[in-house]
Amino acid sequence: MAEKSLEDLLRTVENPVAMLRNSQIGAYIYPIVSAEYSNWRDEQRAWRETAVLYDQSHHMVNAYIEGRDALKLLSHLGTNSYSKFPVNRAKQFAPCSYDGYVIGDGILFHLEENRLAFVGRAPAANWIRFHAETGGYDVKFEIDDRSPSNPKGKAVVRTCYRYQIQGPNAPQIIEKMNGGPVQEIKFFNMDVINIAGRKVRALRHGMAGAPGLEVWGPYEEREEIRAAIVAAGKDFGLREVGARAYSTNALESGWIPSPLPAVYTGEKMKPYRQWLPATGWEATASIGGSFESKNIEDYYLSPYALGYGPFVKFDHDFIGREALEKMAAKPQRKKVTFAWDSQDVLRAFASMFEQGDPYKYIDLPQSNFASASYDKVLSDGKTVGLSMFSGYSYNERTMLSLGVADADVESGTEVTIVWGEAGGGSKKPTVERHKQIEIRAVVSPAPYSKVVRETYAKGWRMAQV
Repeated sequence: MAEKSLEDLLRTVENPVAMLRNSQIGAYIYPIVSAEYSNWRDEQRAWRETAVLYDQSHHMVNAYIEGRDALKLLSHLGTNSYSKFPVNRAKQFAPCSYDGYVIGDGILFHLEENRLAFVGRAPAANWIRFHAETGGYDVKFEIDDRSPSNPKGKAVVRTCYRYQIQGPNAPQIIEKMNGGPVQEIKFFNMDVINIAGRKVRALRHGMAGAPGLEVWGPYEEREEIRAAIVAAGKDFGLREVGARAYSTNALESGWIPSPLPAVYTGEKMKPYRQWLPATGWEATASIGGSFESKNIEDYYLSPYALGYGPFVKFDHDFIGREALEKMAAKPQRKKVTFAWDSQDVLRAFASMFEQGDPYKYIDLPQSNFASASYDKVLSDGKTVGLSMFSGYSYNERTMLSLGVADADVESGTEVTIVWGEAGGGSKKPTVERHKQIEIRAVVSPAPYSKVVRETYAKGWRMAQV
């Protein structure tokens, strides 16, 4: 009997929204890595004040594309240009549906001639795999799925470890590990450095808004390399960052991690839905928040809304090009940060100590309770945007959320975020019975952090500042 597909599953439900709003998956989990190595407040402070070690070895998919058609395949899927993408360069990858809405995103690494790696979440990796297997390309595709959220005592093995050394003191730590000065690596370029007597590949990156490197190598060397980084950082205030604090760096640096993939509708997308399993990410992911529409397409986002607009290049043919050419001529929603009113946040917390249904719990430091979060943002009672990724920044002493706002909503505007779900909440296991609360917020730049805005390399995070 053939395995049921996502398309088969969708035929059995009223609409995709109802299915995803009550999914039993809950929030996105950052597996294996300790929740905290010290405490999440000091771990957040360290990426601003000293230096941090992020362990990215477990929560992302590694997908390897090899063969003479590797770049041809990725160019057909990617909205950005591939005219200059040599070996030892990396590139943001945010493929779209035929209607021009984002399926997912991640980073492409050009490792060798005709060999690339995609690192990111499952939706974009699945889209690449589908075309690699069905598109007639001369490529070999290998998938190294993310580590399980609950390994149940079984050993976890990946193709590689992946660490980032970030923060203002990162250059001194990297120089100490290397045994001397490191030749400058340009942003999103790759080179080799020395760690523990080994040659280790490194990408110039900057998630924390300060100079730093992402390094990777064989998984069996992970503890040796980690110990060497920790030892080198001892005199420079290095802190290892746990799973609780890790994701919140996006609040300061301006990356919206998990928009819903635009795969649930469209006749041209049907073969893909028939290929996707009924047990996969797209079928089991959860939607959460106060924004509700029976039309799943109201949850789709364009690359322009997510800040990828400057990277869309019409110098090549790619899936979604025709739709994006039409979008480009019109006003677009824009990526923003919402800075929440502290007194309204305190009201939500205070309800935990009162009788009756409390307001929806605000978890700290990261407050998302679904795979993809969508909260209504109101101005004069009208929906003018969506709040999509929320949490607390100890550096800013503020609750923040990343999201999108209509083109005419100016920075500095006070809006209202509706926090919590209607009717007491959905059936997701992460949702307790609660009532909604309106929280005032100020529309602010993305990235929110002044440090990131002034020091981060020019690119998609900075495009709308």
